[in-house]
Amino acid sequence: DIDALVGGEVGGLEFGKLPFGACEDPISELHLATTWPHLTEGIIVDNDVYSDLDPIQAPQWSVRVRKADNPQCLLGDFLTEFFKLCRRKESTDEILGRSAFEEEGKEVADITHALSKLTEPAPVPIHKLSVTNMVHSAKKKIRKHRGVDESPLNNEVLNTILLFLFPDAADKLADGFESRNSTSAGNNPPPENEDYNLFSQFKSAPSDSLTYKLALCLCMINFYHGGVKGVAHLWQEFVLEMRYRWENNYLIPGLANGPPDLRCCLLHQKLQMLNCCIERKKARDEGKRGNLSDHSPGGTSGDAGKGADHSGDNPDKEKEVGKSWESWSDSEEEFFECLSDTEDLKGNGQENGKKGGAKEGNKEPVNLKPEGRLHPHGKLTLLHPGEPLYIPITQEPAPMTEDLLEEQSEVLAKLGTSAEGAHLRARMQSACLLSDMESFKAANPGCCLEDFVRWYSPRDYIEEEVVDEKGNVVIKGELSARMKIPSNMWVEAWETAKPVPARRQKRLFDDTREAEKVLHYLAVQKPADLARHLLPCIIHAAVLKVKEEEALEDISSVKKIIKQIISHSSKVLRFPNPEDKKLEEIIAQIMSVEAIIARARSLKAKFGVEKCENEEEKEDLQRFVNCLLEQPEVSVIGAGRGPAGSIIHKLFVNAQRVSAVPPLDEELRRSGSSEERRLNTGAVSDFPPPTGREVILRTTVPRPAPYSKPLPQRMYSVLTKEDFRLAGAFSADTTFF
Repeated sequence: DIDALVGGEVGGLEFGKLPFGACEDPISELHLATTWPHLTEGIIVDNDVYSDLDPIQAPQWSVRVRKADNPQCLLGDFLTEFFKLCRRKESTDEILGRSAFEEEGKEVADITHALSKLTEPAPVPIHKLSVTNMVHSAKKKIRKHRGVDESPLNNEVLNTILLFLFPDAADKLADGFESRNSTSAGNNPPPENEDYNLFSQFKSAPSDSLTYKLALCLCMINFYHGGVKGVAHLWQEFVLEMRYRWENNYLIPGLANGPPDLRCCLLHQKLQMLNCCIERKKARDEGKRGNLSDHSPGGTSGDAGKGADHSGDNPDKEKEVGKSWESWSDSEEEFFECLSDTEDLKGNGQENGKKGGAKEGNKEPVNLKPEGRLHPHGKLTLLHPGEPLYIPITQEPAPMTEDLLEEQSEVLAKLGTSAEGAHLRARMQSACLLSDMESFKAANPGCCLEDFVRWYSPRDYIEEEVVDEKGNVVIKGELSARMKIPSNMWVEAWETAKPVPARRQKRLFDDTREAEKVLHYLAVQKPADLARHLLPCIIHAAVLKVKEEEALEDISSVKKIIKQIISHSSKVLRFPNPEDKKLEEIIAQIMSVEAIIARARSLKAKFGVEKCENEEEKEDLQRFVNCLLEQPEVSVIGAGRGPAGSIIHKLFVNAQRVSAVPPLDEELRRSGSSEERRLNTGAVSDFPPPTGREVILRTTVPRPAPYSKPLPQRMYSVLTKEDFRLAGAFSADTTFF
């Protein structure tokens, strides 16, 4: 009985944790060899009827263990079944029926209408701010197309998973919407250790991320709760939850702040991209609400005065607002319906100033009103006016996932190597540069290209000490050689750039469009695609699990295998679409480690290592178990009288008693009194009949003549139930023969 041997429950069914352990005893047999060396001829009797060779009295014992062939282990089964999903070809709709993503009356919605709808500001209804709505929103939509009884996952399992994936939904939301998002999805700084950073080697996801947890849940669902149908159902619920969060500005928990991490799998990058979109949209919506409150007629006269001015017209106010363009009230009108160049310059008091200033070293008019200042640089001043140089508030560069980067690279490569293609390629890549130049011009009226380069790319501004006419040492600077190349991209961009603060520029990153692209990408994923995306996370989790379990056993051979698995996985998983054969090799390695650890625990349980109270004996038993795992045959110290020998004796005695007890129906059919049965049972030997006998005969005699030199002679015989073999090794003196 494996439970009796190992003790306790094998594995575990808790969501977020992979199970571990053997479902059957990984040790099938234990072979004991008892040896009597140096017996003199004629002093013992050993035949089928009687034997003087009592195993207990043997001076030497040695043991071999026979490992079970391919023992069933939980972790290996989980990995194998999840890997099988990669070969499925059905879509989610084919598995579950009609798409639950299509709401009634909206099956064929125009994408432009969807985009315009999402960009309209809409207050969040109070009834949506409830735990029931948060956790069951997807379920309510799915019921329109599929009955509750038809769902592969029951409500209890589904609720448990959703609350595990989205712990913020478990909060009672007593403080409302703002409290849920007061911290960016509740993410803590990642721990810095070797195990945590494995995700960068495996291209998976951090072990505390939503993607990692989702992979574990899908693996559990696939094995225990409905297979591929359960996986499709949970994924459908997950995608609906993502859309719900996007539409209601709920940040996604378990995702690090910032742009997508290209070290992670593509699915994790997509979720990070969606979270970036939610953050941008949330900041923009809050800015709109702030503008409405500032311009409300019910405000005080002082508030009305502030609302009448542009937020960027007051530099001190801009410094107080924040350090990112996202915190500004960036409405759609401010982005896409800006004033014309002439009207914009008129508003700053200079209609023709830019045109006149461009002829003198690309300088901007000095008397423009500064906008979009973050804070003074502290060390640099403008070259010509001599005023302090201000660092502008700039737009954040658009976050990119690896597939978007690949698409962008393909587009740029298709432009060719011609002069026109190279010029167009440079203009496409300079969108962020142009935006920063416009922000810099707005923050520093009267600046020139040299001022921008000194701040933006200091290495392209070369300074040197020279002696002037009066003999004083002064520092003079000039642009680098690459900045002086005719038709330089930087010069062209500077001449094109207008003094426009970041809050009134066209957005570099359209969060609405990108969020819809991500949601569409998630919705069309098949279970096989999903399994491919998440398999690195599952392998990552399996490696962490075997490392955790090995640490409890401290097996040196397993440590080496785990290092080989990490090295092999790092080479295979870092590239997209790895070969199935290589993935199967990794899974086989993990299964072999699990089997070794399961054997170690089985042997430790059999030999009572943990129950031994004597520390010295406990260490001896532990060494003995480790040797059994790593060596084909191990000598038993003290033979039948040592600690290990005594335990082996008990194991054989217990096995003999179990084999001697007949089945109940056979026992009832037997004739004879209870006393006879008792005597028959008591006559059981401690050891079963030997499976084989090995006899070695050694002697030293002179051959081939009586006066030859005495030389060793040896004969070996083995006798089993099915086999008899005899081998001799004879030596002879060849000096005179």
